[in-house]
Amino acid sequence: MKDIIFEVISNKKIAKNTYECVLAGDISDITASGQFVNIKLDGYYLRRPISVCDAEDGKLTLIYKVVGKGTAKMAEMTGGEKLLVLSGLGNGYDLAKSGDKPLLIGGGAGVPPMYMLCKKLIAEGKKPSVILGFGSADEVFYREKFEALGAKTYVTTVDGSEGVKGFVTDAMDVEYSYFYTCGPEPMLKAVYDKSTTSGQFSFEERMGCGFGACMGCSCKTKYGNKRICKDGPVLVKEEIIW
Repeated sequence: MKDIIFEVISNKKIAKNTYECVLAGDISDITASGQFVNIKLDGYYLRRPISVCDAEDGKLTLIYKVVGKGTAKMAEMTGGEKLLVLSGLGNGYDLAKSGDKPLLIGGGAGVPPMYMLCKKLIAEGKKPSVILGFGSADEVFYREKFEALGAKTYVTTVDGSEGVKGFVTDAMDVEYSYFYTCGPEPMLKAVYDKSTTSGQFSFEERMGCGFGACMGCSCKTKYGNKRICKDGPVLVKEEIIW
Protein backbone atom coordinates (compact mmCIF):
# COMPACT_ATOMS: atom_id res chain seq x y z
CA MET A 1 0.00 0.00 0.00
CA LYS A 2 1.42 3.34 -1.07
CA ASP A 3 0.51 6.63 -2.69
CA ILE A 4 1.35 6.61 -6.39
CA ILE A 5 0.99 9.25 -9.08
CA PHE A 6 -0.96 7.89 -12.04
CA GLU A 7 -1.54 9.58 -15.38
CA VAL A 8 -4.96 9.51 -17.04
CA ILE A 9 -4.77 7.79 -20.43
CA SER A 10 -8.49 7.82 -21.18
CA ASN A 11 -11.74 8.57 -19.38
CA LYS A 12 -14.91 7.79 -21.31
CA LYS A 13 -18.59 7.20 -20.73
CA ILE A 14 -19.56 3.57 -21.34
CA ALA A 15 -23.15 3.47 -20.02
CA LYS A 16 -25.67 5.67 -18.24
CA ASN A 17 -23.77 7.70 -15.60
CA THR A 18 -20.92 5.16 -15.88
CA TYR A 19 -17.32 5.87 -16.90
CA GLU A 20 -14.23 3.80 -17.68
CA CYS A 21 -10.94 5.41 -16.69
CA VAL A 22 -7.59 3.95 -17.73
CA LEU A 23 -4.52 5.13 -15.81
CA ALA A 24 -0.81 4.54 -16.34
CA GLY A 25 1.49 3.96 -13.37
CA ASP A 26 2.96 1.49 -10.91
CA ILE A 27 0.44 -1.33 -10.40
CA SER A 28 2.78 -3.63 -8.44
CA ASP A 29 0.74 -3.28 -5.22
CA ILE A 30 -2.36 -4.69 -6.90
CA THR A 31 -1.95 -8.41 -6.40
CA ALA A 32 -5.51 -9.76 -6.24
CA SER A 33 -8.82 -9.21 -8.00
CA GLY A 34 -11.29 -7.54 -5.67
CA GLN A 35 -8.82 -5.00 -4.32
CA PHE A 36 -9.52 -1.27 -4.61
CA VAL A 37 -7.74 2.08 -4.79
CA ASN A 38 -8.45 5.37 -3.02
CA ILE A 39 -8.25 8.46 -5.23
CA LYS A 40 -7.33 11.94 -4.00
CA LEU A 41 -9.26 14.73 -5.70
CA ASP A 42 -8.33 18.38 -5.36
CA GLY A 43 -10.82 20.24 -3.19
CA TYR A 44 -12.16 17.14 -1.43
CA TYR A 45 -11.08 15.97 2.01
CA LEU A 46 -12.09 12.32 1.71
CA ARG A 47 -10.75 10.16 -1.09
CA ARG A 48 -12.93 8.16 -3.48
CA PRO A 49 -12.62 4.36 -3.15
CA ILE A 50 -12.94 2.65 -6.54
CA SER A 51 -12.75 -1.10 -7.22
CA VAL A 52 -10.05 -2.31 -9.58
CA CYS A 53 -11.51 -3.56 -12.85
CA ASP A 54 -8.20 -4.59 -14.39
CA ALA A 55 -4.48 -4.11 -13.82
CA GLU A 56 -2.11 -5.23 -16.54
CA ASP A 57 0.95 -3.98 -18.46
CA GLY A 58 1.34 -0.88 -16.33
CA LYS A 59 -2.28 0.16 -16.84
CA LEU A 60 -5.00 0.40 -14.21
CA THR A 61 -8.62 0.27 -15.37
CA LEU A 62 -11.32 1.69 -13.10
CA ILE A 63 -15.05 1.89 -13.71
CA TYR A 64 -17.12 4.28 -11.63
CA LYS A 65 -20.64 5.63 -11.51
CA VAL A 66 -21.34 9.33 -11.11
CA VAL A 67 -23.31 9.58 -7.87
CA GLY A 68 -22.07 12.82 -6.29
CA LYS A 69 -19.81 15.85 -6.67
CA GLY A 70 -16.57 13.86 -6.39
CA THR A 71 -17.36 11.33 -9.10
CA ALA A 72 -18.87 14.13 -11.22
CA LYS A 73 -15.48 15.84 -11.05
CA MET A 74 -13.80 12.57 -12.05
CA ALA A 75 -16.02 12.41 -15.13
CA GLU A 76 -14.43 15.65 -16.32
CA MET A 77 -10.87 14.27 -16.26
CA THR A 78 -8.98 14.23 -19.54
CA GLY A 79 -5.87 12.49 -20.83
CA GLY A 80 -2.59 13.67 -19.35
CA GLU A 81 -3.99 14.68 -15.96
CA LYS A 82 -2.23 13.34 -12.87
CA LEU A 83 -3.94 11.62 -9.94
CA LEU A 84 -2.61 10.72 -6.50
CA VAL A 85 -3.81 7.17 -5.85
CA LEU A 86 -3.46 5.03 -2.73
CA SER A 87 -3.05 1.64 -4.35
CA GLY A 88 -3.34 -2.02 -3.40
CA LEU A 89 -6.04 -1.72 -0.74
CA GLY A 90 -8.19 -4.56 0.59
CA ASN A 91 -7.74 -8.30 0.68
CA GLY A 92 -9.25 -9.35 -2.65
CA TYR A 93 -10.76 -12.69 -3.66
CA ASP A 94 -9.26 -16.09 -2.83
CA LEU A 95 -9.19 -18.11 -6.05
CA ALA A 96 -8.06 -21.36 -4.40
CA LYS A 97 -11.61 -22.26 -3.35
CA SER A 98 -13.29 -21.70 -6.71
CA GLY A 99 -13.61 -25.24 -8.02
CA ASP A 100 -13.94 -25.90 -11.75
CA LYS A 101 -17.15 -23.97 -12.44
CA PRO A 102 -17.22 -20.78 -10.36
CA LEU A 103 -20.12 -18.36 -10.67
CA LEU A 104 -19.38 -14.61 -10.71
CA ILE A 105 -22.24 -12.27 -9.79
CA GLY A 106 -21.90 -8.51 -10.15
CA GLY A 107 -24.55 -5.86 -9.71
CA GLY A 108 -24.08 -2.34 -11.11
CA ALA A 109 -20.90 -0.87 -9.63
CA GLY A 110 -20.10 -4.39 -8.42
CA VAL A 111 -19.50 -5.60 -11.98
CA PRO A 112 -15.94 -4.20 -12.49
CA PRO A 113 -14.04 -6.42 -10.01
CA MET A 114 -15.65 -9.46 -11.62
CA TYR A 115 -13.74 -8.74 -14.84
CA MET A 116 -10.23 -9.12 -13.42
CA LEU A 117 -11.43 -12.10 -11.38
CA CYS A 118 -12.84 -13.74 -14.50
CA LYS A 119 -9.55 -13.27 -16.36
CA LYS A 120 -7.58 -14.84 -13.53
CA LEU A 121 -9.91 -17.83 -13.19
CA ILE A 122 -9.83 -18.53 -16.93
CA ALA A 123 -6.02 -18.29 -16.87
CA GLU A 124 -6.07 -21.06 -14.26
CA GLY A 125 -8.14 -23.28 -16.56
CA LYS A 126 -11.47 -22.73 -14.77
CA LYS A 127 -14.78 -22.28 -16.60
CA PRO A 128 -16.61 -19.40 -14.93
CA SER A 129 -20.16 -18.28 -15.62
CA VAL A 130 -21.00 -14.61 -15.08
CA ILE A 131 -24.23 -12.85 -14.09
CA LEU A 132 -24.34 -9.07 -14.57
CA GLY A 133 -27.23 -7.20 -13.00
CA PHE A 134 -28.48 -3.73 -13.99
CA GLY A 135 -31.61 -1.60 -13.74
CA SER A 136 -32.14 -1.17 -17.48
CA ALA A 137 -30.46 -1.68 -20.85
CA ASP A 138 -28.88 1.78 -20.89
CA GLU A 139 -26.92 0.87 -17.74
CA VAL A 140 -25.40 -2.33 -19.18
CA PHE A 141 -21.64 -2.41 -19.73
CA TYR A 142 -18.85 -4.96 -20.30
CA ARG A 143 -21.13 -7.77 -21.49
CA GLU A 144 -19.10 -8.15 -24.67
CA LYS A 145 -15.81 -8.04 -22.76
CA PHE A 146 -16.83 -10.95 -20.52
CA GLU A 147 -18.03 -12.90 -23.55
CA ALA A 148 -14.72 -12.20 -25.30
CA LEU A 149 -12.93 -13.83 -22.38
CA GLY A 150 -14.92 -17.00 -23.08
CA ALA A 151 -17.21 -16.83 -20.05
CA LYS A 152 -20.86 -17.82 -20.30
CA THR A 153 -22.47 -14.46 -19.57
CA TYR A 154 -26.00 -13.64 -18.42
CA VAL A 155 -27.44 -10.13 -18.11
CA THR A 156 -30.42 -9.25 -15.95
CA THR A 157 -32.32 -5.96 -15.95
CA VAL A 158 -35.02 -4.98 -13.49
CA ASP A 159 -37.27 -3.62 -16.25
CA GLY A 160 -36.57 -6.48 -18.68
CA SER A 161 -35.17 -4.18 -21.39
CA GLU A 162 -32.17 -6.50 -21.87
CA GLY A 163 -31.50 -10.10 -20.95
CA VAL A 164 -33.42 -11.80 -18.14
CA LYS A 165 -36.11 -9.66 -16.52
CA GLY A 166 -35.54 -9.32 -12.80
CA PHE A 167 -32.58 -9.50 -10.46
CA VAL A 168 -29.30 -11.44 -10.51
CA THR A 169 -30.94 -14.14 -8.38
CA ASP A 170 -33.34 -14.82 -11.25
CA ALA A 171 -30.39 -16.09 -13.31
CA MET A 172 -28.72 -18.14 -10.57
CA ASP A 173 -30.29 -21.47 -11.53
CA VAL A 174 -27.11 -22.67 -13.21
CA GLU A 175 -24.58 -25.28 -12.17
CA TYR A 176 -21.68 -23.87 -10.15
CA SER A 177 -19.00 -25.10 -7.77
CA TYR A 178 -18.51 -21.86 -5.81
CA PHE A 179 -19.46 -18.21 -6.20
CA TYR A 180 -18.02 -14.72 -5.97
CA THR A 181 -20.17 -11.61 -5.78
CA CYS A 182 -20.02 -7.82 -5.45
CA GLY A 183 -22.79 -5.25 -5.38
CA PRO A 184 -25.22 -3.35 -3.17
CA GLU A 185 -26.03 -4.97 0.16
CA PRO A 186 -29.67 -5.92 -0.66
CA MET A 187 -28.37 -7.83 -3.68
CA LEU A 188 -25.68 -9.55 -1.61
CA LYS A 189 -28.27 -10.64 0.95
CA ALA A 190 -30.49 -12.05 -1.82
CA VAL A 191 -27.51 -13.95 -3.29
CA TYR A 192 -26.65 -15.26 0.19
CA ASP A 193 -30.21 -16.56 0.66
CA LYS A 194 -30.40 -18.27 -2.75
CA SER A 195 -26.85 -19.66 -2.98
CA THR A 196 -26.30 -23.39 -2.61
CA THR A 197 -22.52 -23.40 -2.03
CA SER A 198 -19.98 -21.43 -0.08
CA GLY A 199 -18.81 -18.17 -1.61
CA GLN A 200 -17.15 -14.80 -1.18
CA PHE A 201 -18.85 -11.41 -0.88
CA SER A 202 -17.25 -8.05 -1.60
CA PHE A 203 -19.01 -5.31 0.34
CA GLU A 204 -19.42 -1.68 -0.68
CA GLU A 205 -19.05 0.68 2.26
CA ARG A 206 -18.44 4.37 2.93
CA MET A 207 -14.83 4.77 4.04
CA GLY A 208 -12.69 7.37 5.72
CA CYS A 209 -9.02 6.44 5.46
CA GLY A 210 -9.32 3.28 3.35
CA PHE A 211 -6.55 1.39 5.17
CA GLY A 212 -7.96 0.49 8.59
CA ALA A 213 -6.88 3.36 10.81
CA CYS A 214 -10.14 5.26 11.35
CA MET A 215 -12.42 2.24 12.03
CA GLY A 216 -15.21 4.03 10.16
CA CYS A 217 -16.20 1.01 8.08
CA SER A 218 -16.10 -1.75 10.70
CA CYS A 219 -18.84 -4.38 10.80
CA LYS A 220 -19.74 -7.35 12.96
CA THR A 221 -18.96 -10.88 11.78
CA LYS A 222 -19.23 -14.30 13.43
CA TYR A 223 -15.52 -14.00 14.16
CA GLY A 224 -15.59 -10.51 15.66
CA ASN A 225 -15.50 -6.99 14.24
CA LYS A 226 -13.78 -6.50 10.89
CA ARG A 227 -12.88 -3.41 8.90
CA ILE A 228 -14.28 -3.54 5.38
CA CYS A 229 -11.34 -1.57 3.96
CA LYS A 230 -8.57 -3.58 5.66
CA ASP A 231 -9.94 -7.02 6.62
CA GLY A 232 -12.30 -6.93 3.62
CA PRO A 233 -13.86 -5.86 1.39
CA VAL A 234 -14.15 -9.61 0.75
CA LEU A 235 -15.79 -11.75 3.44
CA VAL A 236 -16.65 -15.44 3.19
CA LYS A 237 -20.26 -16.58 3.39
CA GLU A 238 -19.81 -18.45 6.67
CA GLU A 239 -18.70 -15.39 8.65
CA ILE A 240 -21.36 -12.92 7.55
CA ILE A 241 -24.04 -11.64 9.96
CA TRP A 242 -26.98 -9.88 8.33
